[in-house]
Amino acid sequence: MAEDRDRLTGLIDADAAVAQIAQWQHAAEGRGEAAPVHAMLLGLKRFAAVNLAFGADAGDRALVEVAERLVHFADSEFDNAWLVARVGGGSFLLVANEACSRERWQWLAEELAQVIGAPILDPGGDTVRPWPRMALLRAGLDEPPERMLLRLGEALERAQHHTDRRIEWVDGDVTVSGRPAQQLEADLLAALNRNEIEILFQPQFASDDGRIVGAEALARWQHPELGRIGADTLFSIAERADHVGQLSRHIARAALRAAASWPEPLRLSLNVTPVDLSLGNFAESIAELVEQAGFSPSRLTLEITEKALVAELDRSAGRLQKLVDVGVRVALDDFGAGFCNFRYLKLLPLHYLKLDRSMVEGITEDARDLAVLRGIVAMAHALDLAVIAEGVENETVRDVIQREGCDSWQGFLGATPLTDGEFRALFAASGKGGATSQPSPPSLPGEQSRSNPSSTETAR
Repeated sequence: MAEDRDRLTGLIDADAAVAQIAQWQHAAEGRGEAAPVHAMLLGLKRFAAVNLAFGADAGDRALVEVAERLVHFADSEFDNAWLVARVGGGSFLLVANEACSRERWQWLAEELAQVIGAPILDPGGDTVRPWPRMALLRAGLDEPPERMLLRLGEALERAQHHTDRRIEWVDGDVTVSGRPAQQLEADLLAALNRNEIEILFQPQFASDDGRIVGAEALARWQHPELGRIGADTLFSIAERADHVGQLSRHIARAALRAAASWPEPLRLSLNVTPVDLSLGNFAESIAELVEQAGFSPSRLTLEITEKALVAELDRSAGRLQKLVDVGVRVALDDFGAGFCNFRYLKLLPLHYLKLDRSMVEGITEDARDLAVLRGIVAMAHALDLAVIAEGVENETVRDVIQREGCDSWQGFLGATPLTDGEFRALFAASGKGGATSQPSPPSLPGEQSRSNPSSTETAR
């Protein structure tokens, strides 16, 4: 509608942006999932000086050019739904409705800052040099769009006052529906004490015959006043309160206790946070929880993201190796979403690569996406690693990943996250009582050295 568009740039305005984000969230809720909303708020620092130096017309033309650069950037980078809005003065909003890691969103912001910051040659002969500051956000589950914009605005204000950096994350001030951060921290501590953090399980399926081979444990908090709070927001609250370790231990303990009574072949996958892996007693703590639950370590997979490996890679490898030595398996999670340092593949005692959903979304339409998938699968198998595909939502994608050699998969095509009882019922109804564990990587010469390395690199 005309009234929803900025007359200068032709972009939608803030109200239209809020309405569109809310529509994405509503559609995702109808599918039983959360909208993967990621947002950037961009502000042009001291842009009023441009109007004073070159005139209002030159300033307007510069704003139009910035808007065009934003639209071109979004159109070239995002495969799914996105929006670009002018939210006032020299402030613009870019929102994408697709899965994206924190590392990739940071990289995209840095790339966009370079694009926007390129000099603008005005027809009058003047050169305008924009200097953008940016605020970044990965939306929490059920966070209202109005609240997203408010938090982005607060973060952008902080960025405008820092001369040493131009990108600010919306971190450390997590609120939900206007509830103060300090109160949320207290609520979380009470919820942990009352055992109110619910554990759900995302089923995983073998590619060859569709049998259920295990599940990934996920956390959800049903707040008595605010309703459902998803894992991203939950861990953000825990991080601010310095209780990530306590939350991770709670999730691991509850998931292991539930999985201990699953039929013997089924595997459990647990996510490992950077805080977890940084602890000197990480391996001993996991081993203790496994023993207390009566769960076989050979049925446990730990999923590690690049974020957890940024620092102390050698130490991380050593801590993981202690668990591998007793049978635990390790997966490198979200592969392809960030900037994988191939040194990880060399040093870490890995058994699986878990492909980020962005690696499989375009494989049925784009030959380059399919070629990338083939290359990753070939590399993984050459390294004696099995491949798990994440975010499989239709049969066509499933058929392609099966054909290309992915060993197992998970996604809404198979099932949404389930309670323990629902997961058991799904397994029983599947009639796959003879299901086996996730396919073991092929037995190649590197298998023995990977599980029990003599290399000093992995044992430091």
